[in-house]
Amino acid sequence: MCRWLAYSGSPVQLEELLYKPTNSLVMQSKHARMGVETTNGDGFGVGWYGSAPYPGLFHSTEPAWNDRNLRELSAQASAGRVFAHIRASTGSAVQQTNCHPFRHGSWLWMHNGLIREFPTVKRDLAMAVEPSLFPLIEGATDSELFFFLALTFGLEQDPRAAVAAAVGLIEDVGRRHGIEQPIQMTVATTDGDTTWAFRYSSERQSRSLFHSTDVATLRVQYPENPLLHDLADNARLVVSEPLGDLRGAWREVPEATCVVVHGAGEDLFPFTPTAP
Repeated sequence: MCRWLAYSGSPVQLEELLYKPTNSLVMQSKHARMGVETTNGDGFGVGWYGSAPYPGLFHSTEPAWNDRNLRELSAQASAGRVFAHIRASTGSAVQQTNCHPFRHGSWLWMHNGLIREFPTVKRDLAMAVEPSLFPLIEGATDSELFFFLALTFGLEQDPRAAVAAAVGLIEDVGRRHGIEQPIQMTVATTDGDTTWAFRYSSERQSRSLFHSTDVATLRVQYPENPLLHDLADNARLVVSEPLGDLRGAWREVPEATCVVVHGAGEDLFPFTPTAP
């Protein structure tokens, strides 16, 4: 399906996240270890927060491993909050408007997974989107429609409740159409200050998701590792799969869980969809 990462902390060059780790996101675009597909070559996207009041976006339909512009950008740009996503389409077209992350105002959103039998449920779900938001949908993916459902249910006020309501609706609509397991998801969203990440699926066998452990602790455990000395204590990552093999650096996010990353800390909460 897809692979993604969400970084927050002191500003880092994008290449430190996208290219330099042993199992970097660009490496995963060719050789994912834990994804449904090994190759995620149906485009990519990067979102980051700079000096503007809204996040920047760079989308391409090229495979991440073969895009010279991504390498150039990554060597020069730095940011303290970065979303990056490599795409393996589940059926929608390979085009820029279908590349993650998606943006609305100061918010970013990206998704790994699918709404099953999306053409069957698409109309019912689209009709539930707030009318003033509906014209802003640019692409044709289930992921972007999912984002706008969450916005409809109050993402900007209470992300955990909004995502729970959106998932509850998707499951309700799917099951009314005879779809047993309507959704598979790992989702990340941010307002530029806090990141919320969700791991959930209707069958309770969700795609992989990990969060990084405390950098200061790792630095004590591995004093000779130069990578750890380049990271600030407040660096935090949530990823589809670990970026490296350093023992103790990653913890798996439990099934049906929301991770909230704010500053140098993270909190984990149970996640349960809300029935409509």
